[in-house]
Amino acid sequence: MGLEAEVHPGSTADGTRRRARTVLVVLALFIVINAADKAVLGLTADPIRDDLGLTATEFGTVASSFYLLFSVSAVAVGFLGDRIRARPLLAALALVWAAAQLPILLPAAGFGTLVATRVVLGAGEGPGYPLANYTAFTWFPGKGRSLPSAVVVAGGAGGTIVAAPLVILVSNTLGWRASFGLLGGIGILWVIAWLRLGGSGPYAARVDATAPVGDALSVAVPGAPAGEAPFRRIVATGTWLGATFSAFTVMWTLALGFAWLPLFLEEQAGFSDAEISGILGLPALSMAVLVLTAGIAAQRLLRRGTTARVAQGLLGALLPLLAGACLLLTTRVGPGALLLPLVVAFSAGNGQTPLTNSAIADISPPGRRSAALGLSYALAALSSLLAPYVTGRIIDAAPSEALGYGRAFDVAAWLLIAGGVISMLLVRPDRDALLLGTQRRSDI
Repeated sequence: MGLEAEVHPGSTADGTRRRARTVLVVLALFIVINAADKAVLGLTADPIRDDLGLTATEFGTVASSFYLLFSVSAVAVGFLGDRIRARPLLAALALVWAAAQLPILLPAAGFGTLVATRVVLGAGEGPGYPLANYTAFTWFPGKGRSLPSAVVVAGGAGGTIVAAPLVILVSNTLGWRASFGLLGGIGILWVIAWLRLGGSGPYAARVDATAPVGDALSVAVPGAPAGEAPFRRIVATGTWLGATFSAFTVMWTLALGFAWLPLFLEEQAGFSDAEISGILGLPALSMAVLVLTAGIAAQRLLRRGTTARVAQGLLGALLPLLAGACLLLTTRVGPGALLLPLVVAFSAGNGQTPLTNSAIADISPPGRRSAALGLSYALAALSSLLAPYVTGRIIDAAPSEALGYGRAFDVAAWLLIAGGVISMLLVRPDRDALLLGTQRRSDI
């Protein structure tokens, strides 16, 4: 299939701007639910382990099972995103999320059911984030993408902020199973809203029915070179590789936080359920602020003529470096001094995400954008498959849980630092766009 960039001259009209903002809000809510679905297991970890008698390794297995098909699904749907409209794709994903949560309501649902439903949930959620970003990009031109991406990413922080008190309240009053059922119902409500309000924007790529079948490697864009770089060249660029590895390290830390941070705060720091609910909201709130601030800063720098390497590469790389340094401190200070390094450690790294997403989008032709974002996210998400299980093994193998948590957090910290350094060296969107011949698409 051939693909053609569809850019409407009237895309800056007030009506289109309002629609773009509406769609962006609905997409952010999509990611809110996505994050809440991930967080619910960690937030109900203690009653689940007590009720089902799970060891740390078994609980880590349940947490890791979420990511078993996560990456495969992200790749497959990422490529479909360049060929199928966003409205039915996103609606189908959200319905899978809802359906996967409901079997947990059954009293007989145990370890096997938890593993099976988390696998299905992960298959549905794997493509969610890159597809939401891609759909948001269809409503905004090149130099205006960093902030919309930041809004989508901030939805993940919003999910944690909303989920922590709500899930703990429902779990304490109705039981931990009710928390899963509640999120399933919320997913169904989102589908109804999306089918009414959602869709792709004027900067979407559309299928050209007159093009020869199989002509999937060329995209006709006004002012662009006639021949398009093959997909393999996009994923071999320093920008794509650096962004993907840095995202791998950030997602390792996020998965660690979702699965194990509530238990760490209860068992090692001695906080109560009510205190944990408030504490977990702090990294999420900080993440939302940092993500939006980074998106705004990068967008302003680009519009003032700063190179994308500085605005997206160097600026973004500082955030995981800061997060890694703070994560090293988290298990080395007492409860009284814990909050500041903990908040920064589990929030700052993700501030880089909208910048690297925008960098990948900027070097990719419109007809390759969903696939490039989807494959990057899929590979990065492999860390989420590994982190909860590896953490459980480290804790079980350590002489004490305290030492185990320290070792596991140190692994995540050094990964973050490595990701920041590599991102700083490799993410150069201007250079890679020039090499790929996409430098004229900065506003596409």
